[in-house]
Amino acid sequence: MSDIRTGFGRHSTAADVLEGVDLAGKRVLVTGGAAGIGLETSRALARAGAEVLVAVRDPARVAAAVASLREETGNPAIDVARLDLADLRSVAAFAAGYRGPLHVLVNNAGIMALPELTRSAQGHELQFAVNYLGHFALTLGLRASLAAAGGARVICVASSGHLFSPVVFDDIGFDFIPYTPFGAYGQSKTAAILAAVGISRRWADDGILANALHPGAIATGLQKHTGGLKTPEERRKSPAQGAATTVLLAASPLLDGVGGRYFEDCNEAAVVPRRTTEFSGCAPYALDADNAERLWRMGERLVAQA
Repeated sequence: MSDIRTGFGRHSTAADVLEGVDLAGKRVLVTGGAAGIGLETSRALARAGAEVLVAVRDPARVAAAVASLREETGNPAIDVARLDLADLRSVAAFAAGYRGPLHVLVNNAGIMALPELTRSAQGHELQFAVNYLGHFALTLGLRASLAAAGGARVICVASSGHLFSPVVFDDIGFDFIPYTPFGAYGQSKTAAILAAVGISRRWADDGILANALHPGAIATGLQKHTGGLKTPEERRKSPAQGAATTVLLAASPLLDGVGGRYFEDCNEAAVVPRRTTEFSGCAPYALDADNAERLWRMGERLVAQA
């Protein structure tokens, strides 16, 4: 099976990718969709005509940004709702209250490199809880709405940071292994990729497919614990370029029928045997079907316990 090449690249923007794409009548949910590349994702999908629901922890704080999006895009069908991915009770309440079909779910929100071991409301390591488990619970809770769309896409925003660590199944919460900020971040982003593999394997018959991506190096609030973006200038992207791969997976006809894959710079990434200084490609453990199955069962158990 050959890697997917789209004709777009690292300098392409979200607008480039969606040129000529009409999303009228499509319903989209973007977690963390009012800041950083999430905001650019919401903007591009709204401009293409989609009905966009932005899910954030504090709707009041982003009300002005959402109002600005409506005015800028000329699309009044942009709304905001409360969702705290660090608390599975909040996720359950959000999913239970959602009504109607959902054509695109963009699992975008995330945190990175917390300097100290921090726990979620249910006691899970916080990066794993937000970047993977909360999104997994959300996706499970919205399965019926995704199936009702008659061909839905789930996009898991991962990172080249997955190259820092596989999922450490025997010590997800760092109860024994010494905590490291990027070890925890890497594990959570590997889990996000495996979630896309699991969704596509389990739900394809429902018309639901998922893919994962690395957006690139973009200066946003994500780097608040690392002292800012350290990537050399020549390898950085603008937010509009950073959102390009996300919206490609969300809406481009080039990805019709494609699932369970990992993309970077708007193309499918090569599977690599080791991490290099360029931090490109996908680790084999992040696409492994057995790992995806094991993580799925673990995720179901952790969600049920909540």
